[in-house]
Amino acid sequence: MSLVIVDTGCANLASVKYAFERLGVSPVISDDAGVIKAAQRVVLPGVGSAPFAMRNIEIKQLKPVLSGLTQPVIGICLGMQLLFEMLEEGGKRVEGLGLVEGAVTELQTGDLPAPHMGWNTLTPLRDDPLLEGVNAGDFAYFVHSFAAGVSNATIAKAEYGSPFSAVVRQGNVWGCQFHPERSSKTGAQILKNFLDIKL
Repeated sequence: MSLVIVDTGCANLASVKYAFERLGVSPVISDDAGVIKAAQRVVLPGVGSAPFAMRNIEIKQLKPVLSGLTQPVIGICLGMQLLFEMLEEGGKRVEGLGLVEGAVTELQTGDLPAPHMGWNTLTPLRDDPLLEGVNAGDFAYFVHSFAAGVSNATIAKAEYGSPFSAVVRQGNVWGCQFHPERSSKTGAQILKNFLDIKL
């Protein structure tokens, strides 16, 4: 299994790499277009600012590469948000990769502290190979201030002040708003499922 973790210049790459190594896969961390295109699986991680991440992707000339992938792709945390058409952050609107329909906006947390940080439960909304073995009430670890609303692309939701997309899918592209690499048994199951997906 050839798996590339895309080096966007703003991600905690090591913990994602170790999570896949625990599953018996040796990922390559790369921002090389040829390496990314040739991989059987592509992971788009991310932490931090969406405008900064998209600027790095454009500087590295990776936007057309990532937008044209046909193999299974998964975005993690900020990496999931980058999959969407539009990202709103700090009063700015930034164009995302456009692989998933919709926009990412500030999470409406109500009276709860922001950002949303810690363990929260998942509610699967429909069957999907990425969620095989994942049940309603299973916990995942979140750290985020922005989120996508629940839409046709949502395959699992969570709630923190308001409901939001915890896992999305559009075609060959999946996204997890939480950190599967930090989500214990549930996260390991999701990453294993990603490796096993057949398109």
